[in-house]
Amino acid sequence: MKRLRICFDTSVIGGCLDEEFAEPSRALLEMVRRGQVTVLLSDLMAAEIRRAPESVVALFDSLPIESLEQVVETDESRWLAGRYVEAGVLGPGSSADARHVAIATLAHADMVVSWNFAHLVHFEKMRGFNAVNLREGYGPIEIHSPREVI
Repeated sequence: MKRLRICFDTSVIGGCLDEEFAEPSRALLEMVRRGQVTVLLSDLMAAEIRRAPESVVALFDSLPIESLEQVVETDESRWLAGRYVEAGVLGPGSSADARHVAIATLAHADMVVSWNFAHLVHFEKMRGFNAVNLREGYGPIEIHSPREVI
């Protein structure tokens, strides 16, 4: 089976510490540890993790380095994130979420995984991101919660 390449935000790691989201979040991190999933680690995500509580940092640091793939935010990904905001997929206050999706799109990730139901994990948002992607000549991106992935 092909190893999944996913981008996720800190909500997935933080979900391990939240009763409502703990079981699927922990199961997803276990898939990473077993080598079934590669986490695409962008400089944006790394910065978010550095600002997170120590318990979240410790969980992230427990992931095997061989299951992480570095991806870099570029001028092109920032430009694409701007197109999402211009199209009204997300508001200006959600530019970090737009940047995550743009980075994942340009890295040809299999999906973005998040617990952010307001800005990411929602069928209308996914349609909006993909409409912009297709209009601008990029491939589609899937967005799911950890519960849908495990």
